[in-house]
Amino acid sequence: MQDNATEVTAAGIARLAGVGRAAVSNWRRRHADFPKPVGGTETSPSFALAEVEAWLRKQGKLAEVPLRERVWQQLAGHPEGPVTALTHAGCVLLLIHDRPTVWLDVSAASDTVLAAKLSGALEEVLVPRFGAVPRRRSVHTRAAGGAAAGVHTRAAGDAAAGVHTSAAGGEASGVNSPSAVNGPHPVNTPTAPTAPAVHAPTSPQLLPSAPLLRGAAELAAEIGARQTFEFLLGRHLDANPRQYTLTPAELAALMADLAGPARTLLDPACGTGALLRAVPARPDQELYAQDSAPELAALTALRLALNTRATVRGAAGDTLRADAYPGLHADAVLCHPPFNERNWGHDELAYDPRWEYGFPARNESELAWVQHALARLKDGGTAVLLMPPAAASRRSGRRIRADLLRRGALRAVIALPVGAAPPYNIPLHLWVLRRPDKAPAQPEVLLADTGQYATEGRGGPDWRAVREAVLDAWQDFDRAGTLDERPGLARSLPVIDLLDDDVDLAPARHLPPPTAADGADALTAVRERLGETLRLTADLTPPPADLTQPAPRWPFTTVGELARGGALVLRTGGNGGHARVPVLTDNDVLAGTAPSGALPESDEEAVLTQPGDVVVPVLGGGSVARVIDDATGGAALGRNLVLLRPDPTAVDPWFLAGFLRGTANNRQASSYASTATRLDVRRLQLPRLPLDEQRRYGARFRALDDFERALRHAARLGEQLVRGMYDGLTDGTVAPD
Repeated sequence: MQDNATEVTAAGIARLAGVGRAAVSNWRRRHADFPKPVGGTETSPSFALAEVEAWLRKQGKLAEVPLRERVWQQLAGHPEGPVTALTHAGCVLLLIHDRPTVWLDVSAASDTVLAAKLSGALEEVLVPRFGAVPRRRSVHTRAAGGAAAGVHTRAAGDAAAGVHTSAAGGEASGVNSPSAVNGPHPVNTPTAPTAPAVHAPTSPQLLPSAPLLRGAAELAAEIGARQTFEFLLGRHLDANPRQYTLTPAELAALMADLAGPARTLLDPACGTGALLRAVPARPDQELYAQDSAPELAALTALRLALNTRATVRGAAGDTLRADAYPGLHADAVLCHPPFNERNWGHDELAYDPRWEYGFPARNESELAWVQHALARLKDGGTAVLLMPPAAASRRSGRRIRADLLRRGALRAVIALPVGAAPPYNIPLHLWVLRRPDKAPAQPEVLLADTGQYATEGRGGPDWRAVREAVLDAWQDFDRAGTLDERPGLARSLPVIDLLDDDVDLAPARHLPPPTAADGADALTAVRERLGETLRLTADLTPPPADLTQPAPRWPFTTVGELARGGALVLRTGGNGGHARVPVLTDNDVLAGTAPSGALPESDEEAVLTQPGDVVVPVLGGGSVARVIDDATGGAALGRNLVLLRPDPTAVDPWFLAGFLRGTANNRQASSYASTATRLDVRRLQLPRLPLDEQRRYGARFRALDDFERALRHAARLGEQLVRGMYDGLTDGTVAPD
C-alpha cells in the first residue's frame, strides 16, 4: 500500500507548511490543483499526505517535510487508526532496540517482502519479552479492534505468561474499568492459559503500516528507539486529551518513591504505564501491568520493554472481575484506579477472597481497589494508591477503613494540593498501605496535608516542595512508627483516636493549625505590605483628564498593514515546545501574573517572548494587551495568544499596547459565535503618529499599567488580610480588641 493511505487534516497541512489554518482554506479556494479530499467530513475533510506534500513542494511552500512530522502524520492518518499504527510501530522499535541487524535485513526489500518477513522476526523478539500465545484457551471474548492492532484479545489467565483479556474493547479513559461483556466474569486460575498483551501482527496486518515503520526506523536512527516511541505516544495522547486520564510524571515519581525499592511491582490499572515507568529500573525487576483496554495494555507493555531490561508482563482485562495475576505476591503495588465506578462487580464478587477487610459497598469501588492491592502484596509489601478525598470520609466505607486501621494495613493518608492530577479541581489523596506481617502493638497512622503548596494558574503545584515535605515526613514516620507534629503539614495519630463513629481520615480535620506566633507575625507582615501598596496606589493615581481639548483627527492604520509593511512581526501561540520552558497563558495575560502554563513537548518550535513584545488574547472579548518585561521574557507563547513584535524604530510598544486596549477598537475587530467572541488582531487600529508622539502616549499608558498592577496587588493583599483576620479570630490567635 502506498503513502496515499495516510491522510492528513487541514490542521496537519498547516503544521507541515508552518502557516495558519486560514492559509490552508485560502489555498483550497484559490488553487484549482489543490488536492481533493479523500476522507473525513464536509466540515473537516482529510487529504492524502503524499498528494499534499507534492503540492506544497511544487508551490515552493515546502522544501522537505520534517522527519518527525512525516512519521506523525503517517501514524495519525493510518487506515486502521492511530492506536493500531502506534502498536505496530512499537513492535518494530522494540525489534530495532533488541536486534537492529535483523531490521536492516528485513527492511532492505519492498514493502510486501518487508511485511512477509517482519511478522516472523517480531515473533522472535516479542515471545521472549512478553510470552507466547498459548494453544489452550479458556473463555473466548473478542475485543473491538484488537486483531488489527496486534493485540491478542482472547480471555485467558496464566500469570506467568502475562495477559488476561475479558474486556470488550475497554474504555477510552486510560484507566482500568469494567468491561461491557454480559454476565459474570470468572476469576482466573493459575492453570488457565493466557495470551500476551503484545503479539506479532500478521503480514497482511503489517502491510498498510510499511511506510510508517520505515519512517519510525529512520527517526529511531536519529534519536533512538525509546525516544521515538515516547515521542509518538506523547503526541497521540496530546492529540486526544479527553480520551485518557493520565497520571502526571511528578506524581508518578512521588508514588514510586513512597513505595520504595522493589523487585516485583504491579499496576492493576496501568493506563499508559506512567506509574511503572517512574520506578527506577533494575535488570532483575518483574513488572506486571493490567488494564481493561487491550490497546493500553499493549502500549504499556511496549513502553516498559523499551525503557528497561526487566521482565515485563502485560494483561488486558477487567482487574476486579478477572484478575490476571491471582497468585502474585508483589513487593509493591502502584495504582491510579478509576473513581466513582458503580459497575465494578459488586453483584458478582460478593464472596471474593480479596475482601479481607470487608465487602465494599456499591459506591465504594475505590475500597475494592485498595483491598485488591493488599491481596497482591507479599507480607510487608507496600501499596500506594491515588484516591478521591471522599474515600477517606464516606460513611458507607467507615467499617472497612476501621479494619484497615486496626490491623495496621493503612499507614498514611496524604492530601495533595489542588491541581496535582485530574480532576484538577479537588485535592486528591495518596493512601500508603502495607500488608501486615504481624499485628502492630500500638499502631499509628500518618496524616499529611500539602495543600499549602498549591499555586495559581495551570502549572500545577510546587512539586519540589510537595515531594520534599511528603518524603521527609513519610521516611521519618516509617522509620520510627511515629511523627512529632509539624503544624499545618503532618502528624501521626494513634489508631484508637480515629476509631469513632465516622472514622474520618481526611488529614485537614486532624492537623493542628500553624502556631499562633507564626500566624500573628504573618498577619502583621501582610498588613504592612497592604499599607505600602495602598500608599503606592495613591501616588500612581492618574491626574484628572483635560476635557477642554478637542479630540484629534488622526489618520489610522491597522496591525495587519503594519505587519505587511515590516513595522512589526505577528506570531500566534503554538501547541508544543520544550517541556522545561514556562508558558505564558491567556489567563496569565488577563490576570497580570507570571507564566504558569505548560505545553506538551514536541518537535514544533515554540514562540518565545522577548522584552518589548506585545501579547494579546484572542478569546473572551476583553480589551487586554500586555507588554512583555524582562521578568517574563523567554517564556513560550501559549494557545489563544497573538504576539506583536514592533520594530522599535517605527512603533513604541507601550503606544501599541495602549491603543489596542481601546473598547471601540476591540469591538470593531471582534467576531461573534454562538458561544465565544474572537478578536481578529490584524483588524485592530492605531493612529499614524511620529515616534516622539508615540512615546509621549506610551509613557502615559505605562503609568496606567503600573496603577493597574498596584490595584491588583492591593486587592490580593486585602483578601489575604481579611481571610487571616477571620481565621485568627475564629481559632483564638487574634483577640477581638
